[in-house]
Amino acid sequence: MTAKMAASMKVVLFRKFLQFSGRLWKPKLWRKSVTTPIGAVSHARSFSVSSYMSDGAVPKQESLQSKEGEMETKIINPSDHEDYFGVKEMVSLKDLFDAKVHLGHKAGSRHQYMVPYIFGSRLNCDIIDLEQTVELLHDALNFTGHIAFRKGIILFVSRSYQMLPEVEKTAFDCGEYSHCRFWQGGVFANATIQFNAITRLPDVCIFINTLNPILDTHIGIADAGKLNIPTIGILDTNCDPRLITYPVPGNDDTPSAVRLYLRLFKDVIMKAKAKRKELEEKGYIIQLD
Repeated sequence: MTAKMAASMKVVLFRKFLQFSGRLWKPKLWRKSVTTPIGAVSHARSFSVSSYMSDGAVPKQESLQSKEGEMETKIINPSDHEDYFGVKEMVSLKDLFDAKVHLGHKAGSRHQYMVPYIFGSRLNCDIIDLEQTVELLHDALNFTGHIAFRKGIILFVSRSYQMLPEVEKTAFDCGEYSHCRFWQGGVFANATIQFNAITRLPDVCIFINTLNPILDTHIGIADAGKLNIPTIGILDTNCDPRLITYPVPGNDDTPSAVRLYLRLFKDVIMKAKAKRKELEEKGYIIQLD
């Protein structure tokens, strides 16, 4: 055996030893990046890294983009929808008519600021324009739903002794609050002194009746206006609508009409709370403006 053959055999044995021990340099990936033109070096490297991944996983950059896309699909803002809680399907003009919402008081007791909401007069009794009522009621229900969805405090207010138990029961059933007794002045504006503690005020007040038993405007409406607390009021033809944020012209005396209002507000509050719970369980990110 010549010296040249012995040297070549040593090189072969040495390469096999390195290959067996896992130390042999594999220049395939290096050659691919070197022989690529200068302007495409970064592209060749990214391609080679992804093509030589043994587990078939996607590159890290793509996985981050997919995660960001999933997060974007789970962000929801109810304010972007015109009727997120479907209040327009909850009540129609016929429902209001069947509940006698259109019946007002005698024409002699008509309030001058309620004239735009009156359709006409029949047998000296004012008739409320239900086309305006149904639209304004939809707005009031939609606002109430958004307040409940944001976990706000809703206060039902009424001084009608006839419907007092049903108003309190409605507030209790939907997990909210009611005030159906005598309203002491300063309940909102002077709450810290009256209750000897820092009190969280309601986010909206729903006045089922805007008049007290002696037919004067409820004091709570003025108190809420002083502190910019939104108000929703059922306004009969003898009521003053000027301080109400969301006026709803309608009969506030007949039990069938009052029960309709209570049922609608209860349903929209329960629906909004259930919707909030459902989105949280599904992992949605709720964005509130």
